[in-house]
Amino acid sequence: MRSPATNFQGRLLRKFSPIPTRQSIEKLRSFSQHSSSFSDTQEKLESCFDGHFQNILNKLSKHNVYKTVPSIADVSLDSNVRLTLFSGVLCSCASKGCLNEGKAVHGQVIKNGMDPDLDFWDLLVSLYVKCGSLQCARQVLDEMPERDVVSWTVLIKGLVDEGYSRDGVRLYGEMRKDGIRSNGETLVSVLKACLGCLELEFGLQLHAEVIKMGFFSNFLVGSAFVEIYSKCGLMELASMAFFYISKKSVVSWNALIDGYALMGDWEEILNLFCEIRELELKHGKFTLLTVLKSCAHLGNLRGGKAVHAQAIKIGSELDKFLSCCLLNMYSKCEFPEYALKVFQRIRSPKIVAWSAMIHCLHQQGQSQEAAEMFCTMRHSGVSPNEFTLASLISAATSLGYWKYSESIHACAYKYGFQSDNFISNALVTMYMKTGFVNNGWKVFNAMSIRDTASLNALISGFHDNRACHLGPKIFREMLVIGLEPDIFTFISILKSCSYILDVGFGKQVHAHIIKDDLSSNGQVGTALLDMYAKCRCLEDADVILNELTERDLLTWTAIISNYAQSNHGQKAVKCFIQMQQEGLKPNEFTFSSCLSGCSSLILLDCGRQLHSLTIKSGLSCNMYVATALVDMYGQCRCIEDAEAVFKGMASRNASSWNTIICGYSLNGQGNEALQAFRIMLDEGFLPDEITFIGVLSACSHVGLIEEGETYFNSLSRYYGITPTIEHYACMVNILSRAGKFIEIESFIEKWKLTNNPLIWETILWASKVHGNVGIGERAAKKLFELEPRVDYNYVMLSEIYAAKGKWDDVVKVRALMSNQGIHKEPGCSCLEIDGEAQTFFAQDLSHPKIREIRVLLEGLSR
Repeated sequence: MRSPATNFQGRLLRKFSPIPTRQSIEKLRSFSQHSSSFSDTQEKLESCFDGHFQNILNKLSKHNVYKTVPSIADVSLDSNVRLTLFSGVLCSCASKGCLNEGKAVHGQVIKNGMDPDLDFWDLLVSLYVKCGSLQCARQVLDEMPERDVVSWTVLIKGLVDEGYSRDGVRLYGEMRKDGIRSNGETLVSVLKACLGCLELEFGLQLHAEVIKMGFFSNFLVGSAFVEIYSKCGLMELASMAFFYISKKSVVSWNALIDGYALMGDWEEILNLFCEIRELELKHGKFTLLTVLKSCAHLGNLRGGKAVHAQAIKIGSELDKFLSCCLLNMYSKCEFPEYALKVFQRIRSPKIVAWSAMIHCLHQQGQSQEAAEMFCTMRHSGVSPNEFTLASLISAATSLGYWKYSESIHACAYKYGFQSDNFISNALVTMYMKTGFVNNGWKVFNAMSIRDTASLNALISGFHDNRACHLGPKIFREMLVIGLEPDIFTFISILKSCSYILDVGFGKQVHAHIIKDDLSSNGQVGTALLDMYAKCRCLEDADVILNELTERDLLTWTAIISNYAQSNHGQKAVKCFIQMQQEGLKPNEFTFSSCLSGCSSLILLDCGRQLHSLTIKSGLSCNMYVATALVDMYGQCRCIEDAEAVFKGMASRNASSWNTIICGYSLNGQGNEALQAFRIMLDEGFLPDEITFIGVLSACSHVGLIEEGETYFNSLSRYYGITPTIEHYACMVNILSRAGKFIEIESFIEKWKLTNNPLIWETILWASKVHGNVGIGERAAKKLFELEPRVDYNYVMLSEIYAAKGKWDDVVKVRALMSNQGIHKEPGCSCLEIDGEAQTFFAQDLSHPKIREIRVLLEGLSR
């Protein structure tokens, strides 16, 4: 039970702040001795000595004169009065954080053998909690002869406020075992503890207890439960807790909104905000911040404008956090002009606003404007931070200006960011993406501390600059120095392995992926699929595909594309069918990849079925799909169908024109190909390397030697294109078809093509066509040096001899092949039967239906 002095103590502490003079204490003792009861003392103290006690307490509070505590204890006062005085001193110590002085009071109480009441014990616990001495507070709690809910709550709250959430939860358990019922303040504190350590099971038990006690409708308690369930991802329970709050405040609404934000349910956040507006509840900037984020994620410009209007209405538009959220929202909604208007309304914008605006402009592709705004910011006297520089470095990467990149680099050093890993990694990425590999390498070497992101930037940069052979070396060094690769590391190094066709090292990387338990990751799995498929390890690719637990459209498209590029079109089609069976709808890239597979296998019927599917899916008019259809029909020798699809295209790009030009050339329609090229130029499309391969092939088919030479010379002269080996081979083909072997030799010498197999293969083929044994022998001899294991070259020379009746030479060539262990690859035919490709090899008896085939052939031969 509390002492009868409770009410008096409260009034005394509200009025007094003692200065203990000897005179005032003697008067106090005199009144105490002549009073028949404590109530008499109370009356006299209140009526006669207000001034003395007020002076005492004031002086103690203002000047920290705690040395007088022993004086108070030495005077013979009533115990209750002394405890009341000590209570005032304890309150002053607690408010000012004076731990030592508070301990002195505690010591005097113990020394004088006083018997404090429960209120005094609670003050002691509160003193130690407020002064940060939780251990002493716990010791006092353990020594208390009697404890109430206040005692426990003060310490629980102190533990939670200091971050000891689990200790707070445990202490609450002790309190309940002690038979003490909690109150609203206790519940709020312990719920905060539960939230800090995310003890869901304890939270559910507490929930049941709260319902039993009837506190569930309390808005503070209910809001805490909403927050706990939200952070644990249990939005149904969070919504239920919210529903039962009797008087929902903005705190309750914010707790629920924040929960949906954690779950990424941006639509529901907008719905809740609409409810808040319908109920005409007052809301602050914190509500608007979360709602703006949801508008940004959804690209909801209309909702964002409504929130903007609310921000203006409550006078928070120019708040530094809210204005940055507005800038971000307008950026994500692709309205940088609105973002600029918001920015211009901010008076003396700080670095956060400048950074947000620069980032907004860069994200919308306005890198030049972002750079100009950075200059304006510097002229305004605002220094950049690491986020400003990161956005600026990204803008410089997009612009690709060498001088601008150097300027940004110098700026980073000027403002002291040379040792910042975040900025250094961004600089490495910038130099690598703009092609200045040496500069990126220098920045990397200058870094005192390198992390995984640093190595990722380097490996990815080497891949982008076709220096993939350096990727494995960097990866090994990364493991040696103890850095752990992450998902981006594995994806980058697997891309390098794909490019250099190093399946051996790729398998080593695969082993590390298995070790790090990342095999089931969709992005990593797709990169592994790509590596194995490009290295022609299709069985391994199939294993990876089957191991992936979550196969999305991107994964399927990657494997279909790789099968198509590896001339395994039938597998590409099977994967396409399996993908649809799993409920995934193909997009334009999936269709394009699968159509490419049909082109390589000459699966015309499958191609036509895919064409029908594109029409059904509404993608037949898509530029990428239509281009793939033109290519497929051209490869399948259905040039009329290719032409029909091409003419029906609503829009075309350079790739579309390249496809029809090459299709005409492949089908021997050289004049049509050249006519298409002229129309392409008239429509303003610039030709590229592939365009000229089709054009030169067309000249070869038609026999236009002079026109071919003109087009070849225009490559570098007018279009700035460096001729590739395919262009040289086309020119050799043009000359060889006309039998101009002397000009061919001059051409080879002029362009230094004597060591390229493709050139000599073209000459060997032309020698066979024109029956030129001498040139054929020379070409074959060169090919035997360059490609000693290729059977095609020996067979071609043998056929040249056979055509001229030189059977002894034929025998010599066959003997040469035999001595070197070279065997001619058997010829094969590929036919489509009932929608499935069947391959037949010469002299092959292993076909599962060889008997039926032989019976049919015998029947046909009769």
